[in-house]
Amino acid sequence: MQHHIDNKIFHIEILTPKQNTPKLDEDLEKFAEKYTAVVGVGYVACITDNPMGHLSFQATDIIPELALPVKPEQLMIHLNTFHTKEAMDQILDTAAKMGVKYLLVVSGDGSERLPRLKPESIGENGNVVTSVELLRYIHRRHPGTFTCGVAFNPYEPQDHELAKMRRKVNAGAKFVCTQPVIGKDERVYALKPFGLPVIIDAWMSRKIHLLSECVGYIIPENTPYDPMENLHQLRTHYPDCGLYLALLGYKTQFPLLKEVWGNVA
Repeated sequence: MQHHIDNKIFHIEILTPKQNTPKLDEDLEKFAEKYTAVVGVGYVACITDNPMGHLSFQATDIIPELALPVKPEQLMIHLNTFHTKEAMDQILDTAAKMGVKYLLVVSGDGSERLPRLKPESIGENGNVVTSVELLRYIHRRHPGTFTCGVAFNPYEPQDHELAKMRRKVNAGAKFVCTQPVIGKDERVYALKPFGLPVIIDAWMSRKIHLLSECVGYIIPENTPYDPMENLHQLRTHYPDCGLYLALLGYKTQFPLLKEVWGNVA
């Protein structure tokens, strides 16, 4: 069955091993198991780029190294602005050779250990490279190769966030992935006029307080939260959207996903 990124389908986040891991072989084996499971049942594998600013291996390192299959309609690679130009070009060129089609282009989480892409190195004039400048560069370096998506944060002031979204669309964005959404959030409907496929981020950890920084207010650590219940709600509220699953429990939650997809009120 052929899938497309904008189909109503699960997008499963998979973290690559950190570069300083003391158990690289074990971490690589776990990555391969998760990737194979996700692709095997027809979902989209979404591979992160140095999440939370932790220096990690790239999808373009790991997937070829482990000789994992690349099914273009079932792979989305995240790409952020915390790379040197040389590293960025290597990631893009390798992804193109691998047959990767979908990139999620974000500004990203930085740290003092990570370099930041310089505007002048990619032919841009501003003070900083955002996802807008990176989108333009990707399309210049590899015209027609990648279908690029971008992030949307419903917790930011919406006039500002929607103006940013317009710039992203003008720079070539073809789909949108939200920040984590809990239940029904009217702000998501503001994306409709852009006419792009939308993927809703479902927070799959019970530790809902970890979203405090994202949403801009403190969520108490003991706040009750049932991620599977939220997933069912999102499936009902947004039947035309894909669902992005972050921090999924592969032993406990992954086997239950097939029940969620057919369960729309």
